[in-house]
Amino acid sequence: MSHLIKIVFIFFVVSTTLFGFEYNLKPKQVASNVWCFFGKLEMPTKQNGGDMSNSCYVKANKSYVVFDSGSTFKYAKQSYEAMSKIEKLPVSAVFNSHFHDDHWLGNSFYKDTFDAKLIGVKAQDDTYKPGDKTRMFKFLTPEAVEGTRIVPLDEHMKTTTTKNIDGLEVKVVHVGKSHSKEDIFFYIPKEKVVFAGDLVMNGRITSNRDGRVIGQLHALEAIQAEDWDVLVAGHGFDVSKTAIDESIQYFTLLKQRVLDAVDEDTGLEGVTKYVQMNEFKDKAMFNLLNSLNVSDAYSELEFYDGE
Repeated sequence: MSHLIKIVFIFFVVSTTLFGFEYNLKPKQVASNVWCFFGKLEMPTKQNGGDMSNSCYVKANKSYVVFDSGSTFKYAKQSYEAMSKIEKLPVSAVFNSHFHDDHWLGNSFYKDTFDAKLIGVKAQDDTYKPGDKTRMFKFLTPEAVEGTRIVPLDEHMKTTTTKNIDGLEVKVVHVGKSHSKEDIFFYIPKEKVVFAGDLVMNGRITSNRDGRVIGQLHALEAIQAEDWDVLVAGHGFDVSKTAIDESIQYFTLLKQRVLDAVDEDTGLEGVTKYVQMNEFKDKAMFNLLNSLNVSDAYSELEFYDGE
C-alpha cells in the first residue's frame, strides 16, 4: 500500500468513526413535485455506504411520499434532511419496489420518525425478519449501518391497484417475478412519472439472479403501456423517454441469443462463450454480472415453450 493510499484510508476510517457516515446527498428535481437521489453505478462498498440505488420523493398535499428508501437508516435520514431544505414536510408513506435491501433498509428511519405507512411486496417480509442481517450489514461500515433495522411492511401489494396517499394518486402495478422474486412499479398520473425500481437500469448491467428474462420482458411491456414522460430507474441517471431503452434491448437480445444457444445445444458450460452481449461491454458492472445473467437465462430458457 503506497503512502498516499495509506493516508486516504486512515482519513476515511477516522472521519467515519468521529463524525459518522456522510452521504453528501443532493436531490435532483425530475418533475414539478418530484425529486430523486441518484446512486452510484457500482456495488455497495464501505466507501459508498450503500449509496448505489435511486430513491425519490413526491410532494403530496401536506406530506412527502417516498419511493424506495435506500440502503440505511442514515441514508434515509440524510435524504430527508436534504429535502427539508426544499420544504419541511412529514413523510406519510414509503413504497418499496422489491425485496433487495439497497432499496428499503431506510424504512426504519421513516417508521421511527413519522410512523409512515410502509408498502411493498410480500417477498420482502418472507425473506427478511426483524433482527436479520442483510448484505448491507456485511459490506458497509458499522458507522454507516448504525440505527438501521428491519421493519415489517404495513401492507403487501398482491395485485395491480391504485392508492390515494394524502391526495396523491399512485398506480401500483404488480408484475410478479421479473427482476426479483416479486416486483412492483409505480405510476403517478398527475406527474406522468414512473418509478420502475430495478425493472429498469441504465448505464450499468442488471443482475437477474433472482428474476427471469420472460418476466422482465413482460414487465417492460407493462411499463411502456403507461403514459409517462419521466422514468426513474432503480439504478441509472437517465430519466428521459430513452431511460428504458437499454433494458429492453438487453433482455430482448439476451432471450434471442440464449434460445439460439439452446438450439445449438451448447450446454450450460458453453453458453457464456456462445452468447456475447458486447453491445453492453462498456456499461458499468458488465464484467461482474453479464456472464451470470447469461448462465441464469440458459437455465430458465432451456425448456422454454413460447409462453
